[in-house]
Amino acid sequence: MKMKNIAAVAMAGCMAASLAACGGSASSAASSAASTEAATSEAAEATGTSANGFTVQLGPNPETLDPALNSAIDGANTIITTFEPLLLIDENNEVVPGQADLPEVSEDGLTWTFTMKDGLKWSDGSDLTAKDFEYSFKRLACPDTAAPYAETVVGMIDGYEDAIGNPGADGNTTTDPDWDALNVHASEDGKTLTVQLAYPCSYFDKLCAFAAMSPVQQATVEANGDAWCTQPDTFVCNGPYMISDWIPSERIVLSKNPNYKGGWDSSKIVSDTITLLLLEDSSAAYAAYNSGEAQLIKDVPTDEIPSLTKAEDGGDFYVDTILGTYYISLNDQKEPFTDAKVRKALSLAIDRDYVANTIMQGTYEPAYNFVGPGIVDENGMFYDNANGGERYISDDYDANLEEAKQLMAEAGYPNGEGFPTIEYSANDAGYHIPVAEYVQQAWGELGITVNINKVEWASFLPMRRAGDFDISRNGWSMDYNDPSNMLELFTTNNGNNDGKYANPAFDKVIEESRVADKATHFEKLHEAEDMLMADAACIPVAYYNDFWLQSPSLKGTWHSPYGYWYLQYGYVAE
Repeated sequence: MKMKNIAAVAMAGCMAASLAACGGSASSAASSAASTEAATSEAAEATGTSANGFTVQLGPNPETLDPALNSAIDGANTIITTFEPLLLIDENNEVVPGQADLPEVSEDGLTWTFTMKDGLKWSDGSDLTAKDFEYSFKRLACPDTAAPYAETVVGMIDGYEDAIGNPGADGNTTTDPDWDALNVHASEDGKTLTVQLAYPCSYFDKLCAFAAMSPVQQATVEANGDAWCTQPDTFVCNGPYMISDWIPSERIVLSKNPNYKGGWDSSKIVSDTITLLLLEDSSAAYAAYNSGEAQLIKDVPTDEIPSLTKAEDGGDFYVDTILGTYYISLNDQKEPFTDAKVRKALSLAIDRDYVANTIMQGTYEPAYNFVGPGIVDENGMFYDNANGGERYISDDYDANLEEAKQLMAEAGYPNGEGFPTIEYSANDAGYHIPVAEYVQQAWGELGITVNINKVEWASFLPMRRAGDFDISRNGWSMDYNDPSNMLELFTTNNGNNDGKYANPAFDKVIEESRVADKATHFEKLHEAEDMLMADAACIPVAYYNDFWLQSPSLKGTWHSPYGYWYLQYGYVAE
């Protein structure tokens, strides 16, 4: 079955906005920012840029700019420009010093010692020390924070189970949570941070360069609560830029942080301001680009793609591979999705080649495994070595559809009889609604009625995280190059387990993968993907690429394989 009408809808769509997450009163930084803003606001109002600055569009209003709570690419792109973790990932995708030097690691791989750089400051001019990182790491582990990345980034630190209350098999705590139990300790002078791991984690340095591991200022958080990161006056940060102006649904203006010291080369931080246009409408973003208001836009209207010239052919349209998968989440705790046969039938009824190459115009690649290409294991590429070298899902769509119909019959729903009407939720951006409309028709072949629920971006992530859906579009762009970053999403208590998949056997295999021996580590992760795909815990659809428009005048920025834009060295050439 080929659905050409859906392709026409896709051509009229717009590019996805994003994936696929401190204290004090007015500070000296805010005063400094105010003077910068006053000097440049007239130019910003007139052109969308500022004197000695540039403008980009990377998404709509971020759900949050709290590093511990953000789980979306659009928020992370702002966080990596305004905050700095212990370590950084440079333009060559290498781990380099950030707020600290490269760590000393004990022979057994368990003790990591970070020496902080001298003279570190918050944007308000106050001192920043290792004690700020101790607080921030423990805050990540605190259940009250509800950090979606907690298990992923600090779950390997000794004391984590005590910190979260030693949850039992049912996920309920068996002891009082004690976030101070996390084995992270700053020296009295604040010069060193010592982290004791419960088991060796070879990629812990990459985690320490991840946006979620950025420090937050304890006094600001405690004085302002969740509101600390919602306005310039209380947004105390430590990165090369700080927020000087913020008009929701319009723009965030970043100004150079006069107190910045860290891993980035300050001599290359030359633009006074970076303006982030907060646009969810790709047509508006495209108009801003064509008028010269913006020098880079992530959200390109898909109907314009055929007319654009790629960068390698001398144009300004860029397509770049990122490590990630576009997938569909099923609410695995809700009938009829509790039945693995139903989940597998829904997966098999999707023609991935058609979705990737027709609806998505070849900008994505069809996904027949969950963990995609470019991710390594000890013998090369994890993707090549998965499932004995065979795809988990065949590319023979006609045969897949027949198997899907048989599985539906075995599950008690022959030709869809007795199957409830279900709802597919997606934010109205890019390919999401065209894909939803395709799925609506594809599952109609199984006799299933699907309604589409269009959700505004501001509400979509909280809804999905809460499991308030039947079916939802989803996606994951990797944070570090280890397949655990994809597979651990589906452990029972993972904060990013939106589909609420719960399988004790899967949890056990993931736990067994957390060892120093690489062969065992990857063997167990392959076993975990075997289980995930056999259970159809989610429905992989396509492997991500990022595509965007960038003016030749914008120099110094780069795009990483994790889907981030690094803007701190950016400038507009005369």
